[in-house]
Amino acid sequence: MVIGSMKAEERVERSSRRSRSGIDLACTFKLVALLWAVLPMAAIEAFDYKDALSKSLLYFEAQRSGRLPYNQRVAWRGHSGLTDGLQQGVDLVGGYYDAGDHVKFGLPMAFTITMLSWSVIEYGDEIAAAGEYHHALEAIKWGTDYFIKAHTHPYVLWVEVGDGDTDHYCWQRPEDMTTSRQAYKIDTENPGSDVAGETAAAMAAASIVFQKSNPHYSHLLLHHAQQLFEFADKYRGRYDSSVREAKRYYPSWSGYEDELLWAALWLHRATGKGAYLEYVVENGHGFGGTGWEMAEFSWDVKYAGVQILAAKLFMEGSVPESQRQAAERYRSKAEYYVCACLNENNGSNVHRTPGGMLFVRQWNNMQYVSSAAFLLSVYSDHLIKAAQRELQCPGGAVGPQDLVALAKSQVDYILGANPMRTSYLVGYGRKYPMKVHHRGSSIVSYKRSKGFIGCMQGYYDWYGRRGPNPNVVTGALVGGPDSRDKFRDQRGNYMQTEACTYNTAPLVGVFAKLHRSSDQQIQIQEMSTPAASSS
Repeated sequence: MVIGSMKAEERVERSSRRSRSGIDLACTFKLVALLWAVLPMAAIEAFDYKDALSKSLLYFEAQRSGRLPYNQRVAWRGHSGLTDGLQQGVDLVGGYYDAGDHVKFGLPMAFTITMLSWSVIEYGDEIAAAGEYHHALEAIKWGTDYFIKAHTHPYVLWVEVGDGDTDHYCWQRPEDMTTSRQAYKIDTENPGSDVAGETAAAMAAASIVFQKSNPHYSHLLLHHAQQLFEFADKYRGRYDSSVREAKRYYPSWSGYEDELLWAALWLHRATGKGAYLEYVVENGHGFGGTGWEMAEFSWDVKYAGVQILAAKLFMEGSVPESQRQAAERYRSKAEYYVCACLNENNGSNVHRTPGGMLFVRQWNNMQYVSSAAFLLSVYSDHLIKAAQRELQCPGGAVGPQDLVALAKSQVDYILGANPMRTSYLVGYGRKYPMKVHHRGSSIVSYKRSKGFIGCMQGYYDWYGRRGPNPNVVTGALVGGPDSRDKFRDQRGNYMQTEACTYNTAPLVGVFAKLHRSSDQQIQIQEMSTPAASSS
């Protein structure tokens, strides 16, 4: 069974517009009201965002490749991929497996680290208040340590280890892998501006995270980021044309222009150098940054993230006259995305399921839900800091509270406030997916049974089992329900039950923000209670 081929069918509809009639919208709202009227407390309970945050960070330890550290908390995992890169004479041990398989794909891995870093940059205090700051930095560093290894020359980056076709032919624990560990690189003759740009963005963002706690490491990351951006910009091309093995699994449908803008923005934020911001201004139109109106944000399509980040950077500082027009265009496109999520674009909106979940496409839809929740949270904070209490959508004015409310509703949907009454964050709540499409989770732990499990033996003995997975891949955000809120918890239903690192990564910051907000509300209530009783 080829699991990853459908990833390639997450086609980028660049305008990504959805039309909905007023009649359909009215019917949907009535249906939602009816659903929540008959549903029990799952729809209205107070969720434990701190617990969700802790679990989400634990997930990244389950996805680790390489030699695991002494403080590894996911006990059912063991060392794996210890010879990665050996055939090519380079040390590529480490990094993350992207999902339920064992290929190390550079593009989604880099996006995962960028989003984890952005979460810490925006919500570091909130993560620290929840006692998870150290774990967040560990999750980031596990990825950036690997990127340092993979960037062996200013113009060489190793971007994949393993082959999707042979990997998906087998169902094995990572500790038993017998599949190809061929490594693939990009260089001047075989460019990959998209993956080099995303890796530059990840290392630049991470350099900001480590500026205070580890300045030497921060400087090293920034050095690599600058070299990678130069490489990506000077030798332009799509990586899936150079590394054809990636094309069926993580093709760069959106091209590389969004990653170049994305990397430049993160390098500007990390260095403060005006040249990077000027690059974003000069190439905004030609690269689509000020042109495309987006209603999705993902490992492939970065435009909405570019537009949100650019709008923040431009509006938070004094904008020179020469950049004002570009700044306004970035802001306009950023707010198009926000309005589309809020259903305020007069027809060109993100579709919603009857239960209220943002819905982009059927394969792994939760990646779009978690990324939307993060961007909405970040932009709501921006509006407050900029003293811009509302923005004008075609459908009417909306304020920061509307953005936060939608972000919270999507997170609550993930955690159990949905028609299926299930949490889609594995290990959280009373009911969650038990048959996640994940090799290591679905086979007895190597720690309990060290007997070798062969390539096809895993399919025969474990894949088809009707019972739950023996190991819980805690904190994994699965692909989630369909456009009608329906979900089948079956191991073979990989469209819905496979989880990916880039699904969970954006939630880290949102969970932390919501935990701090809920804590503050509780404190306010506790302070007001004595006064109310005494009166």
